Amino acid sequence: MRRPCTSAVGRAGGGVVESGTPSERITAELRRRIVAGELTPGARVPSTRRIMREWGVAMATATKVLNRLREEGLVRAVPGVGTVVAARPAPSAGTTRAAGAVVGSASGRSGAVGAAAGPGAGSGAVGAAGPEAGRAPEPRRGRGGERELGRERIVATAVRVADSEGLAALSMRRVATELGVATMSLYRHVPGKDELLRLMMDQVFGEQPFPEEPPTGWRAGLEEVSRMQWRIYRRHPWLASTMSFTRPVLAPDAAVHTERAMAALTGVGLEGEQVAQAAVSLAAFTCGLAVHFEREAQAEQDSGMSADEWMDRLGDGDHDRLMADPERFPMFDAMNRGPEIDMSLEALFEFGLARMLDGLGALIAARGNVGG
Repeated sequence: MRRPCTSAVGRAGGGVVESGTPSERITAELRRRIVAGELTPGARVPSTRRIMREWGVAMATATKVLNRLREEGLVRAVPGVGTVVAARPAPSAGTTRAAGAVVGSASGRSGAVGAAAGPGAGSGAVGAAGPEAGRAPEPRRGRGGERELGRERIVATAVRVADSEGLAALSMRRVATELGVATMSLYRHVPGKDELLRLMMDQVFGEQPFPEEPPTGWRAGLEEVSRMQWRIYRRHPWLASTMSFTRPVLAPDAAVHTERAMAALTGVGLEGEQVAQAAVSLAAFTCGLAVHFEREAQAEQDSGMSADEWMDRLGDGDHDRLMADPERFPMFDAMNRGPEIDMSLEALFEFGLARMLDGLGALIAARGNVGG
């Protein structure tokens, strides 16, 4: 049954959790189930869609719930399975108190935890003073790990987390946990999450440098750049969502791609403005399509089905009959009767890239310098 998000959500140690925002209340209830052992390690937790249905909240709220549980280390993402309860850490004072305490402060606001809260430290806090319910206080770290800490190691770890679990799972605290150091140690090397993302972006764009000699012809040169970007986005599905073509960040290894694309169009008769617009438009097309890599990974995690499995299921029943209505959807009806059409991201990329290059070729030809 659909529950209004204004209702109390669950109990913790006999107290009803009523305060806080909808995402805080739902997080508190799922946290309680995990701490109480109702959800055991390896068990699937409700997906975003199930949270939306069960609590009557929006997708953004449901996503925030799972992100917070990931930040607390209570759940983890398993490709092809979904979000599951993480292996339970050794009991601590923080988790012991959580099992018998009411979650949420009297004011209903999530607050900083202790005096050590710094940039990014309070995003998942729930409660008033002391460790937040359901999460143990950050453990003391040995000095050995911090002596070996450096910007490159932090960035590499952040990329690994984002690659395996998505950008939503990334936080300064999570990176610190992976490295076995205190969260505040990271800020001596990286000012905050925004700078961390910029460094991550620059690193992945620089992983595979271009050959020294570009291919012959403008078309081959642009294809080289676009295909290189496509491979990078596919290898790092989170990357495309961090890109901006209206407010670009200073990432030299990413800028090399634009430089290479503009160089490929040098001497073909286009004006400087057209060269720049062509290079950026092509990059925006590639990035825009690549955004679906992360969305597909999230959808597979939530549903436990691959894209092909989802399409097969979608083809059954009411949806199949609806889209086969020849009067309302004559084009769909004709396609349904014909051979199977490849609508994969790879096929769409190849088709779109070829058509964009065809259009540039027509523009170049119109200016009297065919080239390529």
